[in-house]
Amino acid sequence: MKPSEPFAVDEALWRTADTSARAGRGWTVFVDGLEVLTRVGIHPHEHEAPQPVVIDARLGYRCAPAETDASEWIDYDRYCERLTRFLETKPHTRLLETLAVELAVLSFQDWGALDTVSLRLYKPKIRPGTQRIGIELAWARPDYEAHCRAARSYDGAL
Repeated sequence: MKPSEPFAVDEALWRTADTSARAGRGWTVFVDGLEVLTRVGIHPHEHEAPQPVVIDARLGYRCAPAETDASEWIDYDRYCERLTRFLETKPHTRLLETLAVELAVLSFQDWGALDTVSLRLYKPKIRPGTQRIGIELAWARPDYEAHCRAARSYDGAL
């Protein structure tokens, strides 16, 4: 083991598609409470102006992070900037669920080291008597790949 490695990693286990075989192993980047103004919602008043959406993200690595290879680590600052830029500039989206899928796709497209993503999106204080109401999406890379195949099939049917 090299001095910079906190523990040895079984690369064969890391690379397997069966994430249950490696439950409890590996690295996760987390982002809590990223607040971004975006256009989202089904109600007429939600179409008038951007509103705050808060994102909690868990980004699971598919490999051990390597300081020498930027494709093998997740830059959390760049991740936050990328999500913010995307959400601030996109057209109105009706559902938080649609927004979560778009963010998951963006995450897998932009970060090759990503194996799993869990996203919680919520609107703070959107309803009296609540602190937040939101949704959660959890995908592994095979979910992303299945989504891409389905999107290509749909596009080909048009």
